[in-house]
Amino acid sequence: MSYPIQKETTLFFSVNFFSILSIPLTLALGGLESSIYAQVTESSQPLQLPAMPLHDPYILPHEPTRTYYLYTSNVPEMTGDQNSGTMVYKSKDLLHWDKPTVVFTVPVNSWADPEDNPWAPEVHAYKGKFYLFTTLHNENKVIAEPPEVWRTNYMRSTIIAVSDSPDGPFELIKKDSPVLPADFMTLDGTLYMDPEEQPWMVYAHEWIQKIDGTMEAVPLNDDLSKATGNPIHLFKASDAPWLNASIRPRDFGLHYVTDGCQLFRTKDEKLLMLWSSYENGVYVQTVARSQSGQLEGPWEQLQPIVKQDSGHGMLFHTFEGQLMMVLHRPFRNARGKLYEMQDAGDHLKVLRQRTDLDGDQP
Repeated sequence: MSYPIQKETTLFFSVNFFSILSIPLTLALGGLESSIYAQVTESSQPLQLPAMPLHDPYILPHEPTRTYYLYTSNVPEMTGDQNSGTMVYKSKDLLHWDKPTVVFTVPVNSWADPEDNPWAPEVHAYKGKFYLFTTLHNENKVIAEPPEVWRTNYMRSTIIAVSDSPDGPFELIKKDSPVLPADFMTLDGTLYMDPEEQPWMVYAHEWIQKIDGTMEAVPLNDDLSKATGNPIHLFKASDAPWLNASIRPRDFGLHYVTDGCQLFRTKDEKLLMLWSSYENGVYVQTVARSQSGQLEGPWEQLQPIVKQDSGHGMLFHTFEGQLMMVLHRPFRNARGKLYEMQDAGDHLKVLRQRTDLDGDQP
């Protein structure tokens, strides 16, 4: 089995780079040998972040059990489960982690291909249950082909699955089609509750389809099983002035990535969105701010807050109340990195990287 290269968003390299459409999972994780996985999985010792392969990490603090749940795509060499799905690492202190277990398996009777591993899982507590948002694919279901589009478009969308526990198992709510329009190539959907307690899915609309990737949102019904209105446009990737300055048209043309959205309401009631893109060919973590304080915006783009081939950052609070961010770095041999953050009222400030929690790796 092979997997698309990191959401096919290795953007600002030469066009020839995109002739490589898939690579083995072990390469995507840095070419780690099975023997190394075996040493980790057979050990009785807890794991630390340098030994935990992951992309697109999301941490859910579960207050009743005082446990941190770190969700990511299933790595069969770590779990022993060969099915495509979502796995979770668990910790009491953000330093020592249990070996991962699978909490969601792509069903064989859905619109998605059960051979394709999901991306970017998030789990949200909502009305007494836990809801998994993760992106599924089906390359066998083509939406449009060249010359109608510049690259083949196929089904890709964020789904929602539900469980009574953060440990799963999560069951897909809607199996016959995506929650979002089936002809949209979308990814990295997240749950947002507006001030009127209306649930929304906010998501990235793929640059593969849009060329200039966008962030969009759609209202959901009360049980999150379907959309109740049309998608609204929030912003496009090229709105970021620093991103425009990094584009080299002679190499790649005007193609822009949107990735990894998460909404955050500050102590001063400002609405921020974490998201990721590429600057000079390198993944970066950045932030946008709604000028109205509402989801509809308009949105202004702030400067990136973490570079170093880092991104898909997600915020959470520790049980002691400290605001934290988890992200992955780098693409090859990707691992989770933790940062202590400050809610500065109208923006986020990185206080320090918690290298004490990642084995002192840079």
